[in-house]
Formats: sequence, C-alpha cells, structure tokens
Amino acid sequence: MKISNETKIGLLAVVAIALLIFGFNFLKGKNLFERNDKIYAVFPRVTGLTNSNPVTMNGLQVGMVYKMEEKTRNINDGIIVTINLARNIDIPKNSLAFISTEILGSGSIVIEPGNANTFMSSGDTLVTLTKAGLLDRMTSSLDPAIRSLDGTLQSVDSLVEVAGGYFDPNTKNNFQKIIANLSNASAGLNNLIVQQNSALNRTLANFDKLSGALAKNTDNIDQTLANLNKTSANLANLKLQETIDELGKTVASLNSAVAKVNSRDGSLGLLLNDKKLYTNLENTSRSLNILLDDLRVHPKRYISISVFGKKDKNKPLQAPLADSTGASLN
Repeated sequence: MKISNETKIGLLAVVAIALLIFGFNFLKGKNLFERNDKIYAVFPRVTGLTNSNPVTMNGLQVGMVYKMEEKTRNINDGIIVTINLARNIDIPKNSLAFISTEILGSGSIVIEPGNANTFMSSGDTLVTLTKAGLLDRMTSSLDPAIRSLDGTLQSVDSLVEVAGGYFDPNTKNNFQKIIANLSNASAGLNNLIVQQNSALNRTLANFDKLSGALAKNTDNIDQTLANLNKTSANLANLKLQETIDELGKTVASLNSAVAKVNSRDGSLGLLLNDKKLYTNLENTSRSLNILLDDLRVHPKRYISISVFGKKDKNKPLQAPLADSTGASLN
C-alpha cells in the first residue's frame, strides 16, 4: 500500500505537534510519562530560582519547579512555588525545604527529609526555611574583606602623603638627621653587643676553667664529702642531749653556788657581803703588819739575847712602815 505524500505530511505534523507539547511541558517541569504529583512550598524570596530548576532530596533529583506565583497581592506575604514530583518516593511530612543558590546564580530546591511516619501527598505544603546560598555566604565574607582592604588603601594613601612630606625640601635635612642618628644608634648598639659578647666569652672561659678544676679535684671533693659524712655520723652518734642535760645541771649548780656566795648565810657570803667583817679583817691585817714591822725593827724589845746589851726603850710602832724592804732603819 502506497502512502501518499499528504498522509506523510499529516503524520509528520502530528509528531511535531506531540514533540512540541512534550517539550513545552518538560520545560515547564512536567513530564507526561512520569509521576506528576504536585506539592507546594512558600518562600519569602526566590532569588536564583526559575521554572524547571531541579528539586533534590539527599542529592537525588525528585522533581522540578513547575511554576512560581505570588501568594497575595502583597509580595511580602510570600511566593508559592509549585513542585512537580517525578519519582515515586515517600517524603515525611516534617521535611524541610530551602533554596540553594550556586556560585553562577542558578538555584535549586533542597528537601531535607524528616523522621515522621506519615508522608506527604499531592497538594500538601512543605515547611520552608531560609538558608544563605554559596553566593550570599561569599558576598557576606567578602564584604568585611573589602571594607578592610579599603581601610588599608586609605592608610597606605595617608602613609604616602606623610612620606611625601618627609621628602619635601623643607624637611629633607631633618629626615637625613634622623637617619644619621639612627645609624649612630645602630653602631653604638653593635659595639655594646660586641662588648657584651666579649664579657660573656670571658665568663664562659672562667666557668670552663672552674669546671676543669672541679673535674681534676673530684677525688679530693669525694674524700671531703666522705669526711663530712663521717663527721656527721659521729655527731649523730654522740649523746648530745645527755651532754646538754649535764651541762644544764652544772650551770644550775654554779648558779646555786653563786647565789649562796651572794647571800649572808655562809662564811664566804659574810666575807664578801658583810662590811663590818671586812673592816675587822682589814684592821687585824693592819695590826699584824705593825707588829711584824715593829718586831723586825725593834727585836730586842721582844727577845733579849745580848749579854751586855741594853734594853730597847724606843716606843713601839703605831703604824706600819710605808716600805719595810727599802726604808732605812731608825
């Protein structure tokens, strides 16, 4: 059977119209051969979102944006986004939806699944939240950096102006003097560092000598420490407490003896403290001295041993001689 050209043209026109309808609906987010349940989400703004943008859940595309329309005449009331689901999956009713904006400006709706046991059906509305997209986060991060860079540029500009003032002919000489003073200060600091290094080197050398001397006398040091240990052990072995107790007793006895000497109860105390006894002893001693001097000067008065001698009629001494060994005899 031969098909006429008119029939071919008619069939081609039908196929073209079907493809046009299919493509138009596909671009609108509606697939004629897949599930086309519709759910809704209300956002305060839909920046970067257009029709046919994907709707994903756990990274898997589950539908497309079908259309967007204002909720009321007041745009601040929100924008209703119709989502055309293309997969036969269960979406928990407490799931959340937000708009994710890529760096190039294209957006998508991301559904974060909840944990409810009941699931959404066609015509239900998702709970939405607002999250900053990547572009918004980059913009918010770049804004402080840009402001900081602007402040830095202003500071550099001020620094350039100040430097230009320093190189002004009227202040050039002052700037050169400042540089010269800084150079002198740097040279002085270098000299000070050199001197300090020399002193430090000498100190280290002396310390090295001391360390060497200690190393050479290690045996003597060990012997000295051993002797100290022996001395310490001997001191520890001494009955030091008993010695101290005996010394205390001796001091107590001495104090008692001194107290008795100071009192008038004993002979020694009377001798030391009684003035009358001292006076009597002094008088007795003086009389004894007179008697001895008189006996030495006038012995005939007391002992008569001469056959032809006369009796000594001189008066007895009334006071002791000043110096009985060096004075001339009467």
